[in-house]
Amino acid sequence: MRTTAVVEIGARSRATDYVALAKPRLNVLVVASTVAGYAMAHGNTGDIATLGSTVIGTALVAGGASAINQVIEREPDGLMRRTRLRPLPDGRLGTAEALAFAGIISALGLLTLATAVNVLSALVALATLVSYAVIYTPLKRRTSFSTVIGAIPGALPPVIGWAAADDALSQGAWVLFAIVFLWQLPHFLAIAWMYREDYARAGFPMLPVVEPDGHSTARQAVVYTAALLPVALAPTLVGMSGRLYFGAALAITLIFLGVSIRFALTRAVRDARRLFLASIIYLPILWAMMIVDRT
Repeated sequence: MRTTAVVEIGARSRATDYVALAKPRLNVLVVASTVAGYAMAHGNTGDIATLGSTVIGTALVAGGASAINQVIEREPDGLMRRTRLRPLPDGRLGTAEALAFAGIISALGLLTLATAVNVLSALVALATLVSYAVIYTPLKRRTSFSTVIGAIPGALPPVIGWAAADDALSQGAWVLFAIVFLWQLPHFLAIAWMYREDYARAGFPMLPVVEPDGHSTARQAVVYTAALLPVALAPTLVGMSGRLYFGAALAITLIFLGVSIRFALTRAVRDARRLFLASIIYLPILWAMMIVDRT
């Protein structure tokens, strides 16, 4: 009886480790952005089969990309305080196991999108997977510009949703792409500043590592957030959303910009954390207002 209980606990622990490879908490925003793209393309939200397949397929591909990222970065992850207890650097899972898991869920996600939604959404998801795992992840060890490159796959989930609903990539898809692309940059710069010592220890040449005074990090956070302002208003300007969205987007983006400016002035960790938290709150509010006031 006791042996059976130990086996069950061990199985649950391994299952938890596999789930951790897929970074489900991180991918909540990925799924939310996909749903936003689907809704803004006037996809039938009552079509549970198509919407559900879009969400599941995207989540599986995103999880596979995260798992591949952890395989590639298993050694530097072991050097960073915040990642050293992940399943691979901690030795709870092997590289072959993690790669097999990543391959299986990625393939299942792409197959789900291609067969239950449409081929275009699967192709955009494939582009997301390849650009994240094959291009961005290796670049993180080589250049601070990798943050900008990484914002490309990070901005594709709403495009997946749009493709799933419309089976085309029209102007609206690229407006949503631009919003998420610019939103990510102050978000990631805040993280990089908060954990700059960890990144330096692991050999990642993030901007706060190569320019430790923080002037460039702070300046870029403000510049990218300021650039987000007109782009966040674009859905109304191109007829995707109405005035209610315009007012809400203007207000919350100005607040986001104010938090970025405060961080730039102090370069304090507490203000970087505020910028990070503001970014986490900002995007769901923007999506909600956009969907509520879509035209």
